[in-house]
Amino acid sequence: MASKQWRMYVICLAFAGAFGAAALAGPPQGPDPDAYRRQSQQWSVNMDARLSDGFTGVTRDGTIQPGLFEVRSTGVSTAPVTNAAGAFLDSLSSEQRANTVFSVDADEWRKWANQHIYFREGISFEEMSEAQREAAYAMLGASLSAKGLDLTRDIMRLNETLGELNENNFVEYGEYKYWISIMGEPSATEPWGWQLDGHHLNLNYFVMGDQVVMTPAFWGSEPAVASSGKYDGVRIMDDEQSKGLELIRALDDGQRGQAVLETSKTGNNILAQAFSDNVVLDYAGIRASAFSDSQKELLLELVGLYAGNMREGHARVRMSEVEAHLDDTYFAWIGETGDDAVFYYRVHSPVILIEFDHETPVGLGHIYPRGVPYKEHIHSVVRTPNGNDYGKDLLRQHYEEHPHGD
Repeated sequence: MASKQWRMYVICLAFAGAFGAAALAGPPQGPDPDAYRRQSQQWSVNMDARLSDGFTGVTRDGTIQPGLFEVRSTGVSTAPVTNAAGAFLDSLSSEQRANTVFSVDADEWRKWANQHIYFREGISFEEMSEAQREAAYAMLGASLSAKGLDLTRDIMRLNETLGELNENNFVEYGEYKYWISIMGEPSATEPWGWQLDGHHLNLNYFVMGDQVVMTPAFWGSEPAVASSGKYDGVRIMDDEQSKGLELIRALDDGQRGQAVLETSKTGNNILAQAFSDNVVLDYAGIRASAFSDSQKELLLELVGLYAGNMREGHARVRMSEVEAHLDDTYFAWIGETGDDAVFYYRVHSPVILIEFDHETPVGLGHIYPRGVPYKEHIHSVVRTPNGNDYGKDLLRQHYEEHPHGD
């Protein structure tokens, strides 16, 4: 691993120099590259140690609710993503491929981080040729909806903006500081998947037959809107913010009293982001069984914004799972509800967990007051509770029917 990480580090430095030379505001700034590399490696070692307890999954009380997920046919073809992933792998050199492909049950699934400092596995967009990048984007495009692909690309672009706003610090930040790993071999019959990992963008896409599980999935950015620089005008997740506000405002006073956990938001509230695979999180807020039909529709529209980052067919499959447990779904809120409010919300059921959070400054702490949540730093995460993040419950069932070596 050390040699692989060193190789990626050298490549990153080469691209960082190229980005800096092209930047209008001057040469790249930021930490000393050698010191940053050591810090990154040590941080990653410390965080990876959290994975030593193995995988359980998100639960209410530490106990998995069984029987929620079944191996079945969805009737939605996964051939486009399988073919695109195969084409992406064919574009790689033998050395690149060796550093990109892991086993389908590898621990690398769980080694992702929404923080920029994490040292990544796989192949980075910085390392890729332009043709390889296009093949990677094609794989993402075959897996995601147009909305999902746009959001993915815009988060990458806003990471470039963050570098610009830090005096062209492209040692830590940049559009191409994102890594792809392939788990298993793309196949129509055998389980496999891909992972996209980088700052504020982490997608885990498991495929088995025509079933897909795209969790954990993390989308966010700081800033949320580019008001200058190369990508001036790019913005993300307006709908996820406005639809959350629309739902909380649609509740009557009694319902809102149940949904709102705290009216004052003073810090970060998200609980299920990186290195939180086994978080124990009980239901909170108001149960959707108490909603009117119109309120339930608003809740489904909110969930649909996140599920809708998948291709349409698999988004429909995902929404059918959510709808089957709609009356057991809870909605919780922290913060105020005005147009300029900062807030946190959570949608939680046996089969889905969504969190949206306005966070305190990190990368822009030199511009905005530290420790105060603001709308320019967004974190959001989607999980499949009860053991099916990374498709692990489906994979478990597959192995029970088809043991290793058969």
